[in-house]
Amino acid sequence: MRLRATPASASPAEHGEGPIWDAARSELVWVDITAGQVRRGRVEGDDVVDVAAHRGGDTVGFAVPAAAGGWLLGAGAGVSRLTEDGEAHVLVELTDEGGSESEGGTRMNDGACDRAGRFFGGTMAFDERTGGGTLYRLDLDGTVRTALDGLTVSNGIGWSPDDRTMYLSDSGAASVWAFDYDLDSGAMTDRRVLLDFSEDPDGVADGLTVDDEGCLWTALWGGAQVRRYSPAGELLAVVDVDAQNTTSCAFSGDLLVISTSVHGMSDEARAAQPDAGKLFTVRTGVTGPGAHPYRGPLGALSQV
Repeated sequence: MRLRATPASASPAEHGEGPIWDAARSELVWVDITAGQVRRGRVEGDDVVDVAAHRGGDTVGFAVPAAAGGWLLGAGAGVSRLTEDGEAHVLVELTDEGGSESEGGTRMNDGACDRAGRFFGGTMAFDERTGGGTLYRLDLDGTVRTALDGLTVSNGIGWSPDDRTMYLSDSGAASVWAFDYDLDSGAMTDRRVLLDFSEDPDGVADGLTVDDEGCLWTALWGGAQVRRYSPAGELLAVVDVDAQNTTSCAFSGDLLVISTSVHGMSDEARAAQPDAGKLFTVRTGVTGPGAHPYRGPLGALSQV
């Protein structure tokens, strides 16, 4: 199946990423990484229109709703809270991360919460050096632990509808991995390659989402498309997007919302892709869940 997405009305981003459906607020939330912004929009038919934009930090890799109010952010090299009135507060700086771009530091890049309310956030080095990224898990007691290290560009995260499988993409490794997942403990085991993009001419896996039928939708950075795969890795559908750098996607009902970026593109490429940086939408015929909220404390967090 081949579909084509259309650009939405919401104003474009420099480095749009991480759309989620915030069901409690009936809003589409996404980020502009390099602008350090959290963006909020309203879905009107097949369109997304702007509601608000908030400053979240020097960089903001992703946002998830918080059950206690506001949003939890992967911002800079740590975790912050964004309140309902748009004030951002750092909750923890990760001690083995940080540093500026010029110092070869790292930043949070993508993340999500599981059904229990645990927060997973991954990092990448500004210079995208191999092994410079880490996946962290923020548990319901407010402690941050390393879930997986040795990553390069830790990216899209999702879970199967039965919560028994967790998916993680590493754009640097050009792979999407599947893990056995224990919802009671948050443990990830038995890592295996589900999708290998190392020989794919179209691009590498970026952000992803999982629909209600258990199929993965992954954006292809450099590929101007989003692909749908079965849990066994069979290609089922392709969504064409008039923007080279598709970064992630999320469902609002059966509407797939796709984020895109102009980060790193030449002036000529930007001119050739006037809608790059915008959100795009397409009706898919299948539905997907909203974002699970973080259900832990919003006071000071600690790293162990």
